[in-house]
Amino acid sequence: MTTTNTILQDLIDHKIVQLKINDTFTFASGIKSPIYTDLRQTISYPETRKNITLALAKLIQDQYPNATVIAGVATAGIPQAALVAAELNLPMVYVRSKPKDHGTGRQVEGVLHPDDQVVLIDDLISTGGSVIAAAEAVVKEGFQVAGVVSIFSYGFPDANQNFTKAGFDFAPLLTYSGLITLLAEQKVISDDDHQRLSKWHQDPWAWPLQ
Repeated sequence: MTTTNTILQDLIDHKIVQLKINDTFTFASGIKSPIYTDLRQTISYPETRKNITLALAKLIQDQYPNATVIAGVATAGIPQAALVAAELNLPMVYVRSKPKDHGTGRQVEGVLHPDDQVVLIDDLISTGGSVIAAAEAVVKEGFQVAGVVSIFSYGFPDANQNFTKAGFDFAPLLTYSGLITLLAEQKVISDDDHQRLSKWHQDPWAWPLQ
């Protein structure tokens, strides 16, 4: 089993990722979804946490070899960034959801230099809005963003369009497509269910399909 499939299996086994074939979860946005993920739980499982850290570190080394700083997106990306920065022996900063309303008023906390190449880490990407806002905050403060990585991405077309429009490169470790492919290979879901579920992330507002 590949490293990514091992991590996906851990997420399934720990019920960090849950799938409903004949029912739905409801997102805060109102989207009806066959999947729910709570990746904040990963830090509570040492082996899973270690595997994710090593895999994210390798992803960054492969995709962004010139990275000099790891940035965590508040709040769920902060522990992941700390673990990856330690693994890569790189400095770490974190990005608030908005600037402080007191003191220096900073949004990016930590030490950055003009020639730094920052890689931002978030746990989960849906449309990409929050992490793109964080990346724009880094640029606004005069620094360079090499790219964005995440543990998991739903693979919504909106996310790809938003990253392209904002001008930031994005590389997820795990994807919804990879998850349902693994479940189909394991015969946890049928081929028909696999095809049906594969349509969700192309138009999530249309779920459940009749």
